[in-house]
Amino acid sequence: MTLEFLGTLRGLAYLAAGMMFILSLRGLSTQESARRGNLLGILGMTLAVVITAALFFFNVTGGQGALSFDGPESSGTTTGLLAAALIGGGAIGAMLAARVAMTSMPELVAVLHSFVGAAAVLVGIATYLQPSGVEGARTIHLVEIYVGILVGAVTFSGSIIAFTKLRGIVGSRPLMLPGRHLLNLVLLLASAVLGGLFLQAPGAEGLPYLLAMTALALLLGVHLVMAIGGGDMPVVVSLLNSYSGWAAAAAGFMLSNDLLIVTGALVGSSGAILSIIMCRAMNRSIWNVVFGGFGAAPPKKVAAGEAAPAGKVNETSVKEVAAQLLTAKNVIIVPGYGMAVAQAQHAVKEISSLLIEKGVNVRYAIHPVAGRLPGHMNVLLAEANVSYEIVKEMEEINEDFAHTDMVLVIGANDIVNPSALDDPGSPIYGMPVLEVWKAARVVMLKRSMNAGYAGIDNPLAYRDNTFMLFGDARKSVTNLLTELRA
Repeated sequence: MTLEFLGTLRGLAYLAAGMMFILSLRGLSTQESARRGNLLGILGMTLAVVITAALFFFNVTGGQGALSFDGPESSGTTTGLLAAALIGGGAIGAMLAARVAMTSMPELVAVLHSFVGAAAVLVGIATYLQPSGVEGARTIHLVEIYVGILVGAVTFSGSIIAFTKLRGIVGSRPLMLPGRHLLNLVLLLASAVLGGLFLQAPGAEGLPYLLAMTALALLLGVHLVMAIGGGDMPVVVSLLNSYSGWAAAAAGFMLSNDLLIVTGALVGSSGAILSIIMCRAMNRSIWNVVFGGFGAAPPKKVAAGEAAPAGKVNETSVKEVAAQLLTAKNVIIVPGYGMAVAQAQHAVKEISSLLIEKGVNVRYAIHPVAGRLPGHMNVLLAEANVSYEIVKEMEEINEDFAHTDMVLVIGANDIVNPSALDDPGSPIYGMPVLEVWKAARVVMLKRSMNAGYAGIDNPLAYRDNTFMLFGDARKSVTNLLTELRA
């Protein structure tokens, strides 16, 4: 095969893969087409990996000419290493994907983002140490390397901290250091100064400046995510997704790989748009999430309210809840992270199906930041084969709570907190929430009266029309299903 033919084949394959990625994002925009979108993304990435590996085996790289090896033995070794990396990485990825539970999906996503950041850093350093034959474009190339490593390092360390917070290794409350904004500014200015020195260094003598900036960027990533509270973790995961995309795009510039640039730009822009949409759903700006330190220290008004809750807690039983569900005409189910932890989505689906068979109007209400991952609840319900037609977003269903006989809140806390609307002293004041308290009766399924992941007490539990069903969510809904069938 000629070099020209392989270059043309590479361009066509990359074009096809890029189109598949675009169609994949389009498909992922709705629940009905999400499976098709996911499949297109898989096909596009498979095509990209196969064509890149094939070109490498033919000693062609990036359309820039043949690879040079010290000899056949070195070429065989390199090819063997690439094959081992592809097979080994694919096997590890498949094993993790098969074994990971939906409750651990946010942590897995955070770890995968860290891999992208680490790859961008390593590719940048390797590219800098490799002699460049384009002397006139050296400055531009060095800027690409520097920015790519900066973004990659922030993504790597930030994702690791996000993983530890989601895993519970590090507390969910934000770390609010004195002068934290000044610290971030100093780190950025120091990185800029090191960048100037790096660009002026001849040959590979700028490596110390590059490594120093990498250390500062790692510290910046740690500090940025440590200063974000647990209640904002869904936005953080989405934001890190955007960072990883821009890191991949930067790596594409370093490697002169058009597909990597396009893919990174798609991931980066879509992650940024999703983050902004989620922030709007919380009535906050992206800057407030990143730098605001939400959940650091509840105001005194909230703390005082915790000591004297407005009313008593009304407990209920499985038998009572079952009887009330059977006499209700309109029922709304609000899933939260507690349902994911208990793996109760299948039993909940059976309950809704049984009630629908008996003529009850059952729907699910989804808050944009329910769970710890964008779309977490939607994925759980899809896994349980809940019909998309009865899964409603907050904007679609909020007005219907006033005409609802009963609401089941399963493992959700912060997204149904009335303090967001009626308590100016609450940290979540102004955040749109599911107004479940307007229903005739609310049943909250919780393990205990502990606050949610954001660490905020929920006055909903003390309202007269709210009843608490304590216990493990899976056990409670299973017993409830058994009672309904009886």
